[in-house]
Amino acid sequence: MPSRLHFGEDDFLRCRFAVSPLWETQEVARTLKRPDRHGYHAPWLRRAREAADALDLSGLWLLMPRRGHSPDWLSPPPVGPAVGFEDEIAVVRAADPEAAREDTARSLADTPGALGSPWGRAWLADPARMIAELADTLQEIWHTLVEPDWPRLRALLEADVAFHSRRLAEVGLGGLLPEINRRCGWHAGTLTVDSEGEHERHLSGRGLVLMPSVFSWPDVVTGFDPPWQPTLVYPARGIGALWSEPADHTPDALVRLLGRGRATVLTALTDPATTTALAHRLALAPSSVSAHLTTLRDAGLLVARRYGHQVLYERTPLGMALASGGG
Repeated sequence: MPSRLHFGEDDFLRCRFAVSPLWETQEVARTLKRPDRHGYHAPWLRRAREAADALDLSGLWLLMPRRGHSPDWLSPPPVGPAVGFEDEIAVVRAADPEAAREDTARSLADTPGALGSPWGRAWLADPARMIAELADTLQEIWHTLVEPDWPRLRALLEADVAFHSRRLAEVGLGGLLPEINRRCGWHAGTLTVDSEGEHERHLSGRGLVLMPSVFSWPDVVTGFDPPWQPTLVYPARGIGALWSEPADHTPDALVRLLGRGRATVLTALTDPATTTALAHRLALAPSSVSAHLTTLRDAGLLVARRYGHQVLYERTPLGMALASGGG
């Protein structure tokens, strides 16, 4: 059944992109539970399996039904474009216990046996304790499984935002939304999403958060219920190559032309990325990467675009031609 989000005139002015480390953290837990999500992430799963097996996610998994409701309070949409995990988990810890209890009970009812489980009974009897326990679980997942790879994940998510922001400027919201994912359709001010559940909401001037995700693939998620801002979570572009390592060979001709450091940076910049993300990817000092990026930009091989507090670098057509034809 399709989900439908109805836009009013003011909603077009209140649409925004966001990246959420908290969302990726809870989606990592969901991915570990669901083999159908493993395809693109097999290299990461092989590397992370031992650490993942050491975590007890049984209780959290009760709140992740394959078909049904997951608690909105546990992963609320981010309030800004580049909010950090600690800021987001603080919002979770500050959740109203009674509202969280009602939201959790709705989710537990969608998982057979969950309401009567030890977790379900304990959480509904003491929602303040539930909030603390689940926030602690998410924080452990973040530090163990997500934070070590966050520069790489964030670079991919920010590249997706940069690409779709340009498309928004080119084709408008009605043209962009069907491009974001084949499950999305647009007609007469209504976004329809082909999904397993049915959800209908008039945005009523609140607009829409557009949020790319690495670990939600292949799902497209619509929600959240009031008081949260409506959100569309969709698989980010480029996840097929996310876990592949950068090429260990920079074309010799490009090295002779630019020098090894600048040639390596230009070759590695296959998608828009920040200085920090490139430094992490190439195991170089951020100061060295920054100097190379500045030189490449001044030479017309890169452009820099600001997104929130981040600056993304991407190759110009000339830079693309050099990087692809240097061998």
